[in-house]
Amino acid sequence: MDWDAMGPLLERGAEIESPLYRDAAQWLGTLADPARVRRVLDIGSGPGVLTTVLAEAFPHAEVVAVDPTPQLLERARTRAERAGIAGRFSALRAELPGDLSGLGRADVVWAGNMVHHVGEQSAALRDLSTLLNPGGLLAVVEGGLPARRLPRDIGFGRPGLEARLDAAHADWFSRMRAGLPGVKDETEDWPALLATAGLTPGGTRSFLLDVPAPAPREVRDYHVTSFQRLREAAEETFGADDLAALDRLLDPEDPGGLLLRPDVCLLLARTVHTARG
Repeated sequence: MDWDAMGPLLERGAEIESPLYRDAAQWLGTLADPARVRRVLDIGSGPGVLTTVLAEAFPHAEVVAVDPTPQLLERARTRAERAGIAGRFSALRAELPGDLSGLGRADVVWAGNMVHHVGEQSAALRDLSTLLNPGGLLAVVEGGLPARRLPRDIGFGRPGLEARLDAAHADWFSRMRAGLPGVKDETEDWPALLATAGLTPGGTRSFLLDVPAPAPREVRDYHVTSFQRLREAAEETFGADDLAALDRLLDPEDPGGLLLRPDVCLLLARTVHTARG
């Protein structure tokens, strides 16, 4: 993976989604008293956008960005400095989930969209549970709703293009999971999996991001990058009509493209599952 190229994309996407994560972090503050939380681990932190959000929600805590990628941790450090939290921020490099034992314990552990990258997800949750102080809170982000950026009928090509892209992504996700070391088929009932890991489920909520049309330029630019990647992945499986529609959407001068059409939006949901140690 070219992390120098991927880092800005990951950071931009997390920044766009940060309003829903601020809502999620505020909810966590009703489950774990911010006045008592002294240490927060952000497992799979990437470039640290969510680490700074968690620092806002828990203003008395040391916040720790944990990721296996040095380039992303460097971005997290830079972001912490810009946010004015460098004095209570640290970054730890760790392969997930193998290196978790060296991270120390915390009052809140956030695992954002990383458990599904581990073959045996229930084992990953058990490993995460060992990081909790007694009574500590684990928050696992998994699931939600796929993004919607366009209407069903975009005025050219077959209607339902994004639904077909979702189906293609679901097939890719299944292949990705099947190729992981030690993969185990598990029903993704997250509260049940958390209970199996020896934790007490504490509630599940989904958080919505609604950027209505016409979306601002920074959202459109992110859509273009995302659709470029989808276009590359669909090259061998999509028909000529869908590929032609994607090409029009990516054309910066086409009035029907993502940069110019008036109906571009962003609507998605992320689901957070919580449990106590």
